[in-house]
Amino acid sequence: MTPAQHESRTKLLDAALNVFRAKGYTATRVEDICAAAGLTKGSFFHHFKTKDELAIAATGRWTEVTGVLFRNADFHKPEDPVDRVLGYIEFRKQLLRGPVAAYTCLLGTLIQEVYDTNPPIREACEASLGYHVATLVADIEAAKAAHAPGATWSAESLALHTQAVLQGSFIIAKARYDADPAAESVDHLKRYVAGLFGRTIQ
Repeated sequence: MTPAQHESRTKLLDAALNVFRAKGYTATRVEDICAAAGLTKGSFFHHFKTKDELAIAATGRWTEVTGVLFRNADFHKPEDPVDRVLGYIEFRKQLLRGPVAAYTCLLGTLIQEVYDTNPPIREACEASLGYHVATLVADIEAAKAAHAPGATWSAESLALHTQAVLQGSFIIAKARYDADPAAESVDHLKRYVAGLFGRTIQ
């Protein structure tokens, strides 16, 4: 693939991240992706045979883009793993800004529409979601060992619960067209997680 071809493919993927979150998967047309990317349908079909194929590739692009964002965030800096876990949750709250489509999750948007009708897309979303869950597990395990060694829950289950609350908060934000109730939900999550490690947050 030439540099120009790579650039056009990336433009299409980045456009898909935005358009799918704004319009949903079913309502999005190939023409919408092309217009957002500033490219022709010919360019689209040079890289992707179908919209489904684009969506699957877009989940990989989502993993890549968000992975960089989270890896470079300051919540990794504290020594205490509890502070890192709580910092992650706070970081997610701080992302609840701007238009709804700008902070909601591509994976949740796609899964809600196609979980039973398009297994390949669902599986691609699950793989990306699994990646995000896995990034939390090490810090949660360390926090549990240091502050809640007798707890019967697993680090993976708490990481999954964290993602479940975040995804639910996006649904609330969409329903009310307002980020504030979503932010309040994330605050409750932070209080809950803090309590698991013997901390109190007002």
